[in-house]
Amino acid sequence: MRDARDFAAIFVLSSTIGIAALAGASAQQVTGTPGAPNATTTIDGRQLPPPPPEFGGEIKEQALQSTQWWPPRVVPPEGAPNVLVIITDDSGFGVPSTFGGVIPTAAMDQLAKEGLRFTGIHSTALCSPTRAALLTGRNHHTAGFGVISEQSTGFPSYNSIIEPDKATIGRTLRDHGYATSWFGKNHNVPAFAASQAGPFTQWPVGMGFEYFYGFVGGDANQWQPNLFRNTTQIYPFEGKPGWNLTTGMADDAIRHITELNQIDPSKPFFVKFAPGGVHAPHHPTPEWVEKIQKLELFDEGYEELRQTIFENQKKMGYVPADAKLAPWPDADILKPWDSLTDDEKKLFIRQVEIFAAYVAYTDHEIGRVIQAIRDMGKFDDTLIIYINGDNGTSAEGGPLGTPNEVAFFNGLNAIPAETQLKFYDEWGTEQTYNHMSAGWSWAFNTPFDWFKQNASRLGGVRQNMVVSWPNRITDAGGVRDQFMHVVDVTPTILDATGIPAPEIVDGIPQAPIDGVSFAYTFDAANTDAPSARRTQYFEMMGQWALYHDGWLLSTQVNRAPWQAFGAANADPLNNQVLQLYDLTTDPNQTTDVAADNPDKVTELKAIFIEEAKKNNVFPMDASVAARVISPRPNITAGRTEFVYTQPMVGLPQGSSPLLLNTSYTITAEIEVPEGGAEGMILTSGGRFGGYGFYLKDSKPVFLWNLVDLNRIRWEAPEALPPGKHTLEFEFTYDGLGVGTLAYNDMTGLGASGTGTLRVNGTAVQTQKMDRTLGMILQWDESFDIGSDTLTGVYDADYTPPFPLTAKLERLTIEVDRPQLSEADKARLEAALRAASDN
Repeated sequence: MRDARDFAAIFVLSSTIGIAALAGASAQQVTGTPGAPNATTTIDGRQLPPPPPEFGGEIKEQALQSTQWWPPRVVPPEGAPNVLVIITDDSGFGVPSTFGGVIPTAAMDQLAKEGLRFTGIHSTALCSPTRAALLTGRNHHTAGFGVISEQSTGFPSYNSIIEPDKATIGRTLRDHGYATSWFGKNHNVPAFAASQAGPFTQWPVGMGFEYFYGFVGGDANQWQPNLFRNTTQIYPFEGKPGWNLTTGMADDAIRHITELNQIDPSKPFFVKFAPGGVHAPHHPTPEWVEKIQKLELFDEGYEELRQTIFENQKKMGYVPADAKLAPWPDADILKPWDSLTDDEKKLFIRQVEIFAAYVAYTDHEIGRVIQAIRDMGKFDDTLIIYINGDNGTSAEGGPLGTPNEVAFFNGLNAIPAETQLKFYDEWGTEQTYNHMSAGWSWAFNTPFDWFKQNASRLGGVRQNMVVSWPNRITDAGGVRDQFMHVVDVTPTILDATGIPAPEIVDGIPQAPIDGVSFAYTFDAANTDAPSARRTQYFEMMGQWALYHDGWLLSTQVNRAPWQAFGAANADPLNNQVLQLYDLTTDPNQTTDVAADNPDKVTELKAIFIEEAKKNNVFPMDASVAARVISPRPNITAGRTEFVYTQPMVGLPQGSSPLLLNTSYTITAEIEVPEGGAEGMILTSGGRFGGYGFYLKDSKPVFLWNLVDLNRIRWEAPEALPPGKHTLEFEFTYDGLGVGTLAYNDMTGLGASGTGTLRVNGTAVQTQKMDRTLGMILQWDESFDIGSDTLTGVYDADYTPPFPLTAKLERLTIEVDRPQLSEADKARLEAALRAASDN
C-alpha cells in the first residue's frame, strides 16, 4: 500500500512537463471572441461532460433585436500532442530486434532511435486484463478484468465489466476535444454483451471511442475475421483473395487519420492501434513468410535461439554482462532440441518461421501508420507509445504446437507431429488456426522464463516499450530501466496532454487512478532516477507475485499454460511454494533467496494481501478451463427453448444457445421448392470447430466438426421431394454437465452422447459420439441461420455463404441440461473434501 514516501518520491520526480500540465489544467484557455462560432475553450475537467456554459447573448421577443451567442468548442490545452498507443499481442521481451531478438522489427527499431527504450514496463500476464488496466489506469481486478472476458465469473473483479466509475482514457480525451478511435483487437467487451442486441455501453463506441474498426474477442482469423465497424459487422475481405486484417486495419487507420487531418487539422487525435499479431492464429502474408525463411534464423533450435537473444541483450546493455539464464526446464515440460525427432524439428521450424513472419509483418504495418503521421507533418507533435506485447509469449500451443488453437481450448494439446505435418504447406494460411511449440515461446521471453498466464514469473509479465515525442523527448536513443506497469500509461497520457483525471463522469464519482505517470523519465536528467512506482501486485488464475522496492515475492509455477483442465488449487493464497528474488542483483529471477530471508517473505506476503484486498483480488480462483464454460448472464441464460422464424447471421457464441455438455433437439420446418434445395439451415462455429445442419443435394445433413481433426456426420439416404418437411436432430448427452464444476470437477464435460437424425418423424440415422466438445466452439465465428458467414464447418460439402434455397418456416432448439442427483452431489462433495485434505 502506498505511504507518504510514495507520494514524496512522485512529487520530487515530477518533471517540468508534469508541473506544466498541472498548471495548464487549472487555468482556462479561451480563443476567439466569446459567443462567436470560432470560439474555443479548455475545461477544468473535474466533471465530464462539462456543465453547459451560461448563455452569453441577449434574447428579446424578436430575433433582429436579439444577440446570438454560441457555446465555445471544447479543445485540449495548448500544446497537447496527438497520441498514438500501439500494443501488440502475446509478445515476450526477446521477440523484437529492438530488444535483442532476431526477428526484424524495423518500425520499432526506427522509433527507438528517435525516442526512448523502456525495459521495465509490466503487464498482467493475460490479454483482457492488461488492456483494461491500460485503458483505465486502474489495476485489472479493480477494472473488472481479473481474467479474460471468456472466463468471467460473478464477482465484481472478475465479471469483465468496466464500471462507469472508471472512465477510460478515450472517454476523458474525447470530452476534452480529441478525436478518438480504436483499431484492431478489443477483448474488453463482455462475451455476453457482444451481440446485435447490445447493450453497447461496453463496446469501444460506448467507452469514449468515436470510431472502432476491429474485433471484440480474444483473437481472430486474419483472413476472414469477425470484424466490426463501430457495432456493425462488415466483410471487407469478400471477393478479395489474399486480403489480411493486419493490412486492412492499417489501411483503415491511415484513411481515418488522414480524413481527420483534412477535415480539421487543428483537432488532435488519440488512436489506439492494437493488431491481432502475434496472438494465435499466426497469419502472415506469403511474402513475409518467404522473407523470414531466407534468413534461416531457427535451424539450430530453441535453446540456441535463447542463447543468441541473451548474448544480443548483453551487447545492447539490457542485461548485465555477468547475468545468467535460468536452466532450461525439465524434459517432461519441454523436450531439449537434440532429443526431438526429425519430424518434430521440421514441424517446429515451420511453426516458428510463420510466427516470426507474423511479427515482422505486424511491425511493418505499424510502421505504415507511423509513416502516415510523418507524411502529415505531425510526427514531431505526436506522442507514440509502442508496447511490445500485452503479456509474455504464449505457450498455449503446448510443447508440440497445434494446427488449430481451438483444439487446445478443448483439451487437445498433444497432437502428434506426424499428424500436424499434414498441414505443413498450409501452416499460417486460412486452412489453419495455428500455434507454435512452447519451446520457442520460452526462448522468446529471454532473458526471463515461463510464459503468458504465469503472473509469478517475469516471462509472463515483463514487456518492453518504445516512446517517441520529438517535440518533448530530446534524449534520442536513450534507455530507461525504471519499474513501470501498464496502469501507468493513462496517467502519463494525461500528464503529457495537460488534462487532469476527471472527478465525476456522467454524474458518477470516479475511482482513484492506480497508475503513476512516467513522464518524468522523458527528461535526460532523470535517466537514472528512482522508479516512481515502488509497489505492484500480480495475480492471474491463482499464480501471484508482489514487487516492492526491488524485491519480488512470487509463487512457484505449479501449472504450465497448457495444463488447464485439471482440478484447481483450492487455496491459492496459502497452498503455494513462495520464492523470493532480489531484482537489483538478479534482474531475471534466477536465484531464489527465500530460505535466507524468511522475514522478508513474511513482510512481502502481508503487503500482497493488503494490495489484494484493496484491489478486490479475492476470492482468488486458480481454475482455468473450468471458467470458460461457467454460466454467465447472457441473453440465453435460463432459457430452454429458442424459436426462429427467419434467417439471421452474426450472433456471437456468447449470446447464442450453447449446445455443449447437454442434450438437445433441433427441429426445422422447411418447404422444398420444385427442383430441390440446398443450403445452411443452422450453423455455429466454423472450419476449426462447430456444427452445421444443412441440405446438400436436397439431403438433410447434420455434422459435428471436432476441431478439424474429426467430423461426425448424419445424412438422410434420400433427397427430399418438393413440399413441406420436418427435420429433427436429437442428441442425448451421457455426462453430468457443467454442474460438476461447482465441486472442482471437470468430468461432466465433453462426455459421449448419441445423435439421431429424423425426417418427417422417421429416424434415418443414429450414431454415437464417443467424445464431444466440452469447452468451446470456434469463438470468432457466429451462430447463423439461413446461411453461413465466414468459414464453413466442412469445406468438402459446401462453400459459404451457402444460402438456404428452401423456405424456412420455423426453427426450434430445445435444450435439456443435465441435473445432478443427490447421489451425484454426495459423491462429488466427498471427492472435493478428500482433495482439500491432501
